[in-house]
Amino acid sequence: MPCIIFDFDGTLADTSRGIINTFQATLDRMGVPEIDESRIKSVIGLPLKQNFTIGAGFSDKQADQAVEIYRELFMGIALKTTTAFPGVVETVKTLYERSIPMAIASSRSRPSLLALSKEIGIGEYIPEDHIFGVESVARPKPAPDLVYAIVARLGVKPEESLVVGDTTFDLEMGRAAGAHTCGVTYGNQTAAQLMGACPDYLIDDLRKLL
Repeated sequence: MPCIIFDFDGTLADTSRGIINTFQATLDRMGVPEIDESRIKSVIGLPLKQNFTIGAGFSDKQADQAVEIYRELFMGIALKTTTAFPGVVETVKTLYERSIPMAIASSRSRPSLLALSKEIGIGEYIPEDHIFGVESVARPKPAPDLVYAIVARLGVKPEESLVVGDTTFDLEMGRAAGAHTCGVTYGNQTAAQLMGACPDYLIDDLRKLL
């Protein structure tokens, strides 16, 4: 594959605890009772505003307020709990040494992606201009726009790329763009959920990508 496109949360980085804690802290700041963690996990991978409209049932106005508070709180909470999944740094480093271009396609904001990529030890292997966040395109996942933007930057065709992610949103994005897809089962969704999006490959350890 001339190009491998990674999701970030749940694929490269274990951010679920930081996301959940920040989500609950945001609700607390707004005077709203905590919600069940499973509801929060079910929307990880979608744009942040949708996390609150779908996960918490907020109105558009409430969700806009929640997004501002969440972004204010996130780095202070998440940096303490975010780590790379086993084998991630090793795999990304090996792909880098094999001169295989890599990119990140995420529903997270780009500034936090840049900071967290360095925090988990992969920042030196994936160039900053290959890191695409929610603000990089008009339509977020599961629309194919992120894949289109990345392959245009890297000078390859969608069918020459492999999208790797832990949610159906990632796999649907890849399929819609005409890319190959690979689900990882150690993230935020189960193997059964991922199979519903018909991935070309399914792995339980990122090292199996090699």
